[in-house]
Amino acid sequence: MRGFLGRFIINLLLLAFVAWIVPGIHFSGFFALLFAGIILALLNAFVRPILILITLPLSILTVGLFVFVINGFIFWLASHIIKGFDISGFWTAVWGAFIYSVVSLIVNMFLSDAGRIEIIHFRR
Repeated sequence: MRGFLGRFIINLLLLAFVAWIVPGIHFSGFFALLFAGIILALLNAFVRPILILITLPLSILTVGLFVFVINGFIFWLASHIIKGFDISGFWTAVWGAFIYSVVSLIVNMFLSDAGRIEIIHFRR
């Protein structure tokens, strides 16, 4: 449970970072950020796999690049569900989702399943 909470807090910080970096993505306050994180987690858990399955031929045709459009759609959809989470346009959502995905991938590479930072040392 502690690992889940740690990852959730880190993802909230990453979401705030994306809003800070990408012009056109705004949060009205902490609770909008919190609810956006919860809704994004739920959408990524339930809606995203269905969309990926439905658009699998298109994803194969574009060598996986269509997944960025799906991620952007999930961001855009979350902004329409949460009041106080505003995205100015669909391509802004795609760009924000791309940055969020890349930074999240890099950060999660250093986290264990328990939510702790792991440093790997190689010895001779």
